[in-house]
Amino acid sequence: MGAALHIEDLGRVAYAEGLALQERAVTARGAGERPDTLFLLEHPPVVTFGRGARAAHLLVSREALARQGIELFEAKRGGDVTYHAPGQLVGYPILDLAARGERDLHAYLRRLEAVLCDALRALGVSPRVVAGRTGVFVDDPDPAAAPRKIASIGVGARGWITSHGFALNVDLDLAGFANIVACGLADVRMTSVAAELGRRAPADVADRARAAVRAAFGRHFG
Repeated sequence: MGAALHIEDLGRVAYAEGLALQERAVTARGAGERPDTLFLLEHPPVVTFGRGARAAHLLVSREALARQGIELFEAKRGGDVTYHAPGQLVGYPILDLAARGERDLHAYLRRLEAVLCDALRALGVSPRVVAGRTGVFVDDPDPAAAPRKIASIGVGARGWITSHGFALNVDLDLAGFANIVACGLADVRMTSVAAELGRRAPADVADRARAAVRAAFGRHFG
C-alpha cells in the first residue's frame, strides 16, 4: 500500500487502440518507466470475448454485429463475453501487484468490486456482490427478482502487472447487450446507473460516475 497511482481520463478510445495502450503501459511498468496507472475511458460499440467465453454466448452472427456497427475482439482477460459502448465507464488498472505485496488475483478482483461498490454508493445506487459471480450487482429487496448486473470485471496479468479491468454501465443504451449472454449469465439482466436512478442526464451522471470511481480507486489503491 501507499504506492503512487496515476489516473488518466482518455475519453473515447477505439478498442484496438486500448489494447495497444495497455500493452505499452504493462511493458513500461515492468521496466519501472511509469507508475501504477488507471486509465479511464469509453469504447465505441464492441463485443469482446474473454478466455472463458463460449461461442454460443454470442446470440447473433458476426455479420449481424457488423451491420450494427459493433466490432468483435478476443481479449487476453478472464471472464466470458461482454459488451462495451459509449456511456459505459471502462477502467484499465496497470498495477504492479508484486511491488504492492499483493500477489493474489482473487483478492485483487475483490478489491475491484469494493472500488465499484463504494463508487455506486456515492452515486445513490445500492450495490451488492454475489459469491461465485465476479462483478457488481444491484441490491433488490425482492429475492425473487432477476439479478441486475451493473458492472463487469475481467482482468489479465503478466509478471504480476495487471491489465484489462472493469466496465461500469453509466448511461449507455442497454439494448446492445441483447446480442450476447452477458458474462455467460443467462439469468441476469444488465442495468446502468442512469436506469437505477431513473434519469438519463449524461453530463451529470457520467461526470459524477467518473469522480466517484476516481475517489474510490484512490482510497483502495492509492
